[in-house]
Order: sequence, then C-alpha cells, then structure tokens
Amino acid sequence: MSWRWIVTPDLYGYGHAIADSGDWAAWLLLVTLAVTPVRLAFRKQKWAVWLMRRRRDIGVASFGYAAFHTAIYLWKKASVSAVLAEMSDTYLLTGWLAFALFVPLAATSNDIATRALKRSWKTLHRLVYPAAVLVFLHWVLSAFDPTTAWIHVGILVAIEGVRVVLQYRQRVT
Repeated sequence: MSWRWIVTPDLYGYGHAIADSGDWAAWLLLVTLAVTPVRLAFRKQKWAVWLMRRRRDIGVASFGYAAFHTAIYLWKKASVSAVLAEMSDTYLLTGWLAFALFVPLAATSNDIATRALKRSWKTLHRLVYPAAVLVFLHWVLSAFDPTTAWIHVGILVAIEGVRVVLQYRQRVT
C-alpha cells in the first residue's frame, strides 16, 4: 500500500490507502475471531491446530494494519488541533475507541505478557469483542456506501453466533 501510494499518488491516493488499510485490519480481525469457532468445531484437525497456534500473529497483523490506518489519518490531518476538532464525530470516535482497546491487546500479545498476566491475560483479551463491534460500527459510519460494511457486520454476527452456540454446547455436555 505504501509503495503504491508513493509511486502512483495520483492513482492510489489517500482515499485508497486509508480504505485498504482499514479493510485489511477488519478482515484480519474477522479471521482472528473466527479461530475460536473453528477450534471448537474442528478440535482435532491439524489445520485447526495450526490456525489456533497463529491466532495471536493474525491478531497482531490486524493491529498493524489498524495502526497504519491510524497513521495515514494522522499524517493527512498533520496537526493535533485538526484531529481534536474532528474527535466529536461519531465515526471517528468509534475508531479511536476501538484503537484504544486494541493497544493493550497488541502490547500483551506475546509469551512474556501471557506468563506475567496469567489468568488476567484471557480476561484482558476479551476486550477484542467490544473492540470488534466498535471497528465495524466505525466502518458502517464512515463508509460512503455502507453496504460492504453491513455485510461484514453480518459476518461478525455469524462468527460470534457460532462461537457462542459451540461454547454453550460444550459446557452443557
């Protein structure tokens, strides 16, 4: 994205860079969230185990794209006063809140933090659920045509619905 923006700024400008970085952050977030239902449904499958072992990596990659998305926005605004002036816009506020929730998740997505936080690590990482809601709300509110964003909201609802059902079934049996 950076290369395309630098080499062909007239064809691939700010709008493409901010949209693509946000899209990739959201898509990788969906993949990260889909790992749990996949693990619950296909516990013994090698590919499900492989995916489970890489969930943190995928989540950190999602954060990386979100950080890039945020950096592009900040670069475009080029001043703290311009950013603060827009802070009250709902679509930006939801994005900032989501990013604020993702920072501690990314910072503690390593083995040292996992060992240090023990059970608190899992509790902290449950912040991914409200953060995901904020991400997709940000997308719906900021999109010129929110149809694609609403489709992704539906995918998020399906992933979480399957997760809840599978977790409930495993607790009951």
